[in-house]
Amino acid sequence: MTDAILKIYVRVNAFQNAVLEENGQDLVEYGLVLVLVCLAATAGMNTLAGGINNAMTNISAKLATYTS
Repeated sequence: MTDAILKIYVRVNAFQNAVLEENGQDLVEYGLVLVLVCLAATAGMNTLAGGINNAMTNISAKLATYTS
C-alpha cells in the first residue's frame, strides 16, 4: 500500500515540476514569433508576386510591339 502511495506521490510531484518549469516557454515563444513572421512573409509575397506579374506583362507587351 505504501509503495502505491509513494509511486502516486512521485508521479504527481514530477507532473507538478513539469508544469511549473518555465525552461520550455522561451522555445514556444520563439516558435510563435516564427509563425507570425512566416505568415507576414507569405502575405507580402502574394503582393510582390502580383507586382512582378504586372511588370512582366508590361515588358512582354512592349517587346511584342517592337518585334512585330
